[in-house]
Amino acid sequence: MNASVVECGYPLKRREFLNLAWLASLGFFLVDLGGATYLFALPRFRQGEFGGSFALGRAGDVFPPAGGEPINKPKGKFWLTRTESGVSALYKVCTHLGCLYNWAAEADRFACPCHGSQFQLDGTYIRGPAPRSTDRFVIRLLDDQGGEVASTDQNGNPLPLPSEDLKVIVETSQLIRGKPKGIKYPVTA
Repeated sequence: MNASVVECGYPLKRREFLNLAWLASLGFFLVDLGGATYLFALPRFRQGEFGGSFALGRAGDVFPPAGGEPINKPKGKFWLTRTESGVSALYKVCTHLGCLYNWAAEADRFACPCHGSQFQLDGTYIRGPAPRSTDRFVIRLLDDQGGEVASTDQNGNPLPLPSEDLKVIVETSQLIRGKPKGIKYPVTA
């Protein structure tokens, strides 16, 4: 039997074989591309990853003392701070052009290394080209049964801490934009 004969009974020419091989490889490529696009489009909001929920533990173990140096949480891209007004989770991206700002302990403030914007411990704008105070994330405080006791308000004001024994969850999927220059925290109305 001739090697170029297919079971359907007619000879398969070289050009037809190459066309079929090309179409098959195109089909495999499109299926792979579709699968990759689908997987890329799935949301990635998981606990413990940026864009999800961060269960940090007991409030007394998580937050610094009032007025103390903030605590850096690189996985969540936020700083945990505590002032006399309460606790905050500040998004660590500068509101000017998106650089990562750091805590400057010698100056007792946050400072952006790129263009010099500066912010107070509670994230309030001090000086520089930034258009507003730092953005912040929602903090939820839960009791032992998982019931919500308190959470950050819509203005992003520091959250008063009613008890050191409450569980702390930071929601990095819920960003609150910082207030414009000249408006200090806490913000009313």
